Amino acid sequence: MIPREVHRQLRAAHAEGNYAPLLALIPYAGLIGIECSRQGEDLLFRLPASPDNIGNPLLPAIHGGVIAGFMELSAALYLLIFSESAAIPKIIDFSVDYLRAGHVRDTYAQCQLWRQGRRVTNVAITAWQGSQAEPIATARAHFKIEELSPPLK
Repeated sequence: MIPREVHRQLRAAHAEGNYAPLLALIPYAGLIGIECSRQGEDLLFRLPASPDNIGNPLLPAIHGGVIAGFMELSAALYLLIFSESAAIPKIIDFSVDYLRAGHVRDTYAQCQLWRQGRRVTNVAITAWQGSQAEPIATARAHFKIEELSPPLK
């Protein structure tokens, strides 16, 4: 269960547009360097260019696992901020389509909530580098969520 205080912190982070304290709590986010910023009422995730994330030094290109991990983590964070789940969303299924090489430069991701049921939520994720119209990968994720129970009176 996510304590109500953490939900309050999530809402406060979104209201202020400062997600760094939340990302600092996730070791993998620090390892790959993920960042998050607000664009209107939406979120934009950023994976800064880093030689530590290179998988193919001949191109050079970002490791496919890093791209997938970045996209999956982006979707989970998106749900944490926008859903009223009582627990941290748990991944059920994740499917990624690699469309072109992810060169060593900043990579961005945006999420779209397709469906939120009482127990399962579907999220679409798009990752790009130069132009959002030319994605390097797209993904679909299904998460198990738990509804917040109504407050006790």
